[in-house]
Amino acid sequence: MRRLIKRIGRSETMRGFLCWSAAQYIRLVRHSGSWQTRGGAHIALLLAQKRPFILAFWHGRILMAPCPWPNGRTIKMLISTHRDGELIARTVAHFGIETVRGSKSRGGSAALRTMAKALEAGHDVGITPDGPRGPRMRAQPGAIALASVSGAPIVPLTYSCARRRVLGSWDRFILALPFGRGVFLWGEPLSVPRDADAAARETLRRELERRMNALSAEADRLMGHAPIEPDSETLIEAKA
Repeated sequence: MRRLIKRIGRSETMRGFLCWSAAQYIRLVRHSGSWQTRGGAHIALLLAQKRPFILAFWHGRILMAPCPWPNGRTIKMLISTHRDGELIARTVAHFGIETVRGSKSRGGSAALRTMAKALEAGHDVGITPDGPRGPRMRAQPGAIALASVSGAPIVPLTYSCARRRVLGSWDRFILALPFGRGVFLWGEPLSVPRDADAAARETLRRELERRMNALSAEADRLMGHAPIEPDSETLIEAKA
């Protein structure tokens, strides 16, 4: 099995086919089910003003994230430089989403500058504050730093669905299944002052994390599931 996976990973044709298939699966889930969107008023003003913003969603809920994106808006998503990140980047490209490659350990500073320039040019950007390796559902400082440098607000987004599989991966990845109910929830924008000091940034990081977890828990409850819990504070300290 491992040999087969490695062989697939080395095949450009196979990688392209897998990413195309993943995009078609996402479309199947979206259009075969009954999905609703809540909290749209939180971004209505930003859209009307054509203000760029930072879209934030947990890594485990990345599958359906391309679906509720407003038409006519350009978004650049921060994706890990890992091989898994390449597959994600090629999959979301089928939805017109551009990517910036980087992470905290590889090219993080350069990626932050690129994202800031994209926001300055009027493009929205997307980020998974707990990616690419966790801790799960715990916000790293990157989103707050980007918001402070750019002046753009952070807008949380999440989803849940009635028919799903929760994988045993570090992020408890939610695999939405076709022909079911689902909900997208937009959260209240969070602004970070440009002159925020380290203590203020830490307070806002925790607030972003709280809002995103509350939003995800609400989405799970709406779909009849117990909320997926974040990693413990002990694990956060161990990875720091």
